[in-house]
Amino acid sequence: MATVAPAAGSIFAKVDRDIVRTLWAPGWRYRLVMAGVLATLGFGIFCWIYQIKVGLGVAGYAPAVMWAVYITNFVFWVGIAHSGTLISAILYLFRSGWRTTINRSAEAMTIFAVMTAGLFPIIHLGRPWYFFYLIPYPNERTIWPNFKSPLIWDFFAIGTYFTISLIFWFTGLVPDLATIRDRATGIKKKIYGLLSLGWQGTVTEWRNYRKAYLYMAAIATPLVLSVHSVVSWDFAMAIVPGWHSTIFAPYFVAGAIFSGIAMVMTLVIPMRFAFGLDDYINEYHVENMAKVLLLTCWIVTYAYIFEYFMAWYSGDPIEWASFVWRATGDYKIPFAIMMLCNSVIPQLCWSKRVRRSIWGMFVISLFVNLGMWYERFVIIVGSLAHEFVPSSWAYYKPTWVELGITAGAFAWFIMWFMLFAKTLPAVSIAEIKEAAAEGYWRPGRAPEEKV
Repeated sequence: MATVAPAAGSIFAKVDRDIVRTLWAPGWRYRLVMAGVLATLGFGIFCWIYQIKVGLGVAGYAPAVMWAVYITNFVFWVGIAHSGTLISAILYLFRSGWRTTINRSAEAMTIFAVMTAGLFPIIHLGRPWYFFYLIPYPNERTIWPNFKSPLIWDFFAIGTYFTISLIFWFTGLVPDLATIRDRATGIKKKIYGLLSLGWQGTVTEWRNYRKAYLYMAAIATPLVLSVHSVVSWDFAMAIVPGWHSTIFAPYFVAGAIFSGIAMVMTLVIPMRFAFGLDDYINEYHVENMAKVLLLTCWIVTYAYIFEYFMAWYSGDPIEWASFVWRATGDYKIPFAIMMLCNSVIPQLCWSKRVRRSIWGMFVISLFVNLGMWYERFVIIVGSLAHEFVPSSWAYYKPTWVELGITAGAFAWFIMWFMLFAKTLPAVSIAEIKEAAAEGYWRPGRAPEEKV
């Protein structure tokens, strides 16, 4: 730890006071928003129970489109999940100072997105009590799981990623939990004391903490790349036109970072205003996130162009017809929304004025989230609806049950994030203090302006 200047003590006290204050009893606005979220979640649960009772016929499947909105949601949330830890870990390895205020939210977003994504393979089964067939049991138990099934691959991918992300997230929380423990009373003091693992802030503890956090960041980065590549193989290993492509692994990873940075902005900007964290999340952080958004936008756009080029260059008439139909057929409107939200609207980030506009970037992030959901829809449904045999072509349209479950999934995710923001520090206290001690942060000043 760097030598602390005399004036740093008052700044440390302000950091503790400002961030611990966010954990106070929620106000009426928080309760009102939570009530709306819980009502939406309740409707989603009702739709799921109705589907279980009536059957998957209410889901609107149109053979051969048997992977539809549920798998679209699964891939969307897996993409969101795989980006949070990746963003935090990579920025930590590159020592990017501006990560100190967004890394905690990004890591928490990862945990809750994995919890959301894991629901959809079970919902997609139709009979959730058979969920244990998704688990790769040893064959000695005579259950004989199909190890060639993408659902088995996804079990490994989600399980592995959830474990490392949870450990990485909790490790970063330990010093902050000790700070809250020292200011809490009663049962809260005991709970935070248990979670802080007896942290006392000694030199030895800090040295071991830094090493452990660095090693986990180094492990998490390649793990994320490999795990999301596994999710892309759910499609790339099939012979369906529009899926069977070697570009899917890097394409999905880039799309995950793109959608993830957009979701981070969607979450932290309202949180900034709700909790009065203007000194900790400001135009500087939003501008840097906008730059990452613009970079990944161009990678994703390149992948869009390259897909069409390879379909044309391959000389395969079925592959080319599938891609032409994707842009001009029944799903041309979702395709147009995908291209507009993912490739056109983010170009506004070339303007510094837009990049530093907090609410402007919030609106752009909403468009990107919408576009990335439609991207998964176009890839999954657009390819299955226009396969090899014309007699099997179909038109799929989501039903109210599927849309209700989708809305419930978003409410499930938001509910967990809101609970997190009121029970754990959403901004890293320890890393903010470290930046202040090194002279890279003062209240109301951007981190790049060293004092």
